[in-house]
Amino acid sequence: MTRDYAKTLTFLALHLIVGFTVAYLFTGSIALAGGIALVEPLVNAVVFFFHERAWEQKNRPALLGVLLHRHGAEERSRVG
Repeated sequence: MTRDYAKTLTFLALHLIVGFTVAYLFTGSIALAGGIALVEPLVNAVVFFFHERAWEQKNRPALLGVLLHRHGAEERSRVG
């Protein structure tokens, strides 16, 4: 098992426990808390996996380039 998969699975386990606990405290229902705890963290785990992969790439995806863009950095590099 690669480090990415192991990290994703351990994060998922922790997220399921926390999600169930918080949902149960808010709803008082084991069934409803279980449903919430399964849907949200499973989706979040998939997002987390791809988020980690995107940050590890040398050539970051366009969205990360936009998020990490520093105004004026490109112009300063062309001028200097």
